[in-house]
Amino acid sequence: MRTTEQPVLRDIVLIGGGHSHVGVLKRFAMHPVPGVRLTLICRDTHTPYSGMLPGYVAGHYSYDEVHIDLSRLAEFAGARFYRDEAIGIDRAAQRIQCRNRPSVPYDLLSINIGSAPQVRDVPGAEDHAVPVKPIHGFNARWLALLARLENHQGPMTVAVVGAGAGGVELTLAMQHRLRKEISDRGGDPGRLSFHLFDAAAKILPTHNDKVRSRFEQVLAKRGVRVHLGAAVNQVEPGRLVTETGESFDVDEVLWVTRAGGPEWLRDTGLALDDGGFIRVRETLQTETDDNIYAAGDIANVVAHPREKAGVFAVRQGRPLADNLQRQATGRKPLPFIPQKKWLALISTGDKYAVASRGEFSVAGRLVWRWKDWIDRRFMARFNDLPEMSENAALPDTSAAQNAEEASQAISAVAMRCGGCGAKVGSTVLSRALSELRPIERDDILVGLHAPDDAAVLTVPPGKAVVHTVDFFRAFIDDPYVFGQVAANHALGDVFAMGAHAQSATAVATVPYGIESKVGDVVFQMMSGAVEVLNEAGCALVGGHTGEGRELALGFAVNGYIDPDKVMSKGGLKAGDALILTKPIGTGTLFAAHAKLKARGRWIDSALASMVKSNKQAAECLSRFGSRACTDVTGFGLLGHLVEMTRPSGVDAELSLSAIPVLPGAEETAASGILSSLQPANIRLRRGIRNQADWVRHERYPLIFDPQTAGGLLASVPAAKAEACVAELRALGYPETAIIGRVLPQGEAIEPILLKA
Repeated sequence: MRTTEQPVLRDIVLIGGGHSHVGVLKRFAMHPVPGVRLTLICRDTHTPYSGMLPGYVAGHYSYDEVHIDLSRLAEFAGARFYRDEAIGIDRAAQRIQCRNRPSVPYDLLSINIGSAPQVRDVPGAEDHAVPVKPIHGFNARWLALLARLENHQGPMTVAVVGAGAGGVELTLAMQHRLRKEISDRGGDPGRLSFHLFDAAAKILPTHNDKVRSRFEQVLAKRGVRVHLGAAVNQVEPGRLVTETGESFDVDEVLWVTRAGGPEWLRDTGLALDDGGFIRVRETLQTETDDNIYAAGDIANVVAHPREKAGVFAVRQGRPLADNLQRQATGRKPLPFIPQKKWLALISTGDKYAVASRGEFSVAGRLVWRWKDWIDRRFMARFNDLPEMSENAALPDTSAAQNAEEASQAISAVAMRCGGCGAKVGSTVLSRALSELRPIERDDILVGLHAPDDAAVLTVPPGKAVVHTVDFFRAFIDDPYVFGQVAANHALGDVFAMGAHAQSATAVATVPYGIESKVGDVVFQMMSGAVEVLNEAGCALVGGHTGEGRELALGFAVNGYIDPDKVMSKGGLKAGDALILTKPIGTGTLFAAHAKLKARGRWIDSALASMVKSNKQAAECLSRFGSRACTDVTGFGLLGHLVEMTRPSGVDAELSLSAIPVLPGAEETAASGILSSLQPANIRLRRGIRNQADWVRHERYPLIFDPQTAGGLLASVPAAKAEACVAELRALGYPETAIIGRVLPQGEAIEPILLKA
């Protein structure tokens, strides 16, 4: 993540990762506006490019070739990426309601979420048809459909509802792919049949007669039965019924028609058309609210109606970005008039395509190669990103809306006070913390919302007190998720000891800025943290927040434990099995993320692991007799294992191939992208007895990789190890593995022996 001395003055929030918004992100990356911060809210990290999706279905492209990595693009643009789903807009408060996180404030908002299938209008379609839209979820639905069809025995019939460009192109792409898959398995592709249905009297109604004629010939030649003037009015298991009363036995139904806006838009008060799409003016501002824009399929440019085609969403990207920038800096947005004629390129699934513009059309394999060149060039704009250098600009107040904001911005980066003068103002803190709801415990006598100078708590009789502290700077731009990870990381030490967490005191650093922006960052971050603390039964009882260049968060955590049940690092016993509950690799992955070298789904997997609490894992390990445990964090797997062998007076054997590794970690480590802490951890290689034999193994660099909110490394009696692993996996730690064994201490001074 990039940091800057420039205070945030205006927040532009983008809902959805559609074609227009990827253009906005790229435009802001190349032409940033000082004081203007972008936030992207999208439920998916990889967004498909609709122009290449039929080629992906046909088997001509890989997943990564047809998807734009929003995580990398947002990082490149200096934008915050919130992986979540918008479900509402409070226009009065200018906040976006999300499904899984606190609401997000905006100054300007843009919506580019595509359309949703209106399958509820047809009985049975919602339950028994596979919708192509929303396009963001199509890959999972397609792979599931492909698996069903590939494993189907005997004849199979596929129905596609919708004979527009999308339906025709998808039908031919699926047919090409499935015929090839069946032939490759030694089957008869002739057992596969396709039907294409539409209520209209002709296919491709928005294209010229030459294009329609070409595709009528292709469909007939390929044996696709076309049913026009046949609106589907009911879908049942294995059966489809049309308005004419005809019924057809089908194995699968794909829905490529009757798309509209999502239901939640109806509650926003924005003007919508009959299909539920947002009515916008030439500036792409909504008719209802000048601070809200819309683009792509979800927008209906009332003065210039056009069909729902990807080309228009792509073309709207630049004027949308420019108008957002103009309004954010106090200038008037400019109108954008889309072209009346556009180039359409429709493929037939077998590397043959038809091009048309107005009444002109041409077809052939050269046209497909041309389309392929255009599509790949478009994707390269968003996936082939250069590394960005830090650029700490001087304060720029052009985005300030009044003199008070400008004054706050200038003072935010002026010489700041030290000592208590570096604390965040009480108004900001009280506003941010007032909405937090930490759990209440009977043993907390004075807690967070009391006006006293310190927390007061009691300790149960016969229990020992456990203290720990952790603190680190943010490594992602989402303060809510960062808060979750920071809390999990701090709690890990308590759980690793076998203790119960009781209370936590927070220490945070937040970047300089105007009060409203600083307050929201504190609220988002602490909301994520309090959720994790509450789930762990740990009460947030106080804290301290100061100003600094980068966001950072830590906790001092108190817990208690039965003194006879401590799981310490010195409890390893020869013959025990070594168990690791989470995969490793966070250090190299986030180093790669900062260099734009990590795929977004790799970062998603890493974060999913990091927000998983170690509480249940520690309890399970204790039940299976563990007396030696530690959480794997900054010293890396090897460093923490060495820490355990020394006080235990034992050696250990570590199996490199058995170590669970996060997706992408081997690739980034092999590329030489390593954490800045890696060199310090590598010094511990002197603890490896046979390092020369394994230094070139692909897992070798990862045993030094520093972890954040890593899993638990513990020993259990060998006879109980398999049962312990099975229970840990059932508890939600699916990567848990036995990674080695504890050996009696030998004569060699190096305690660690590596093996395959």
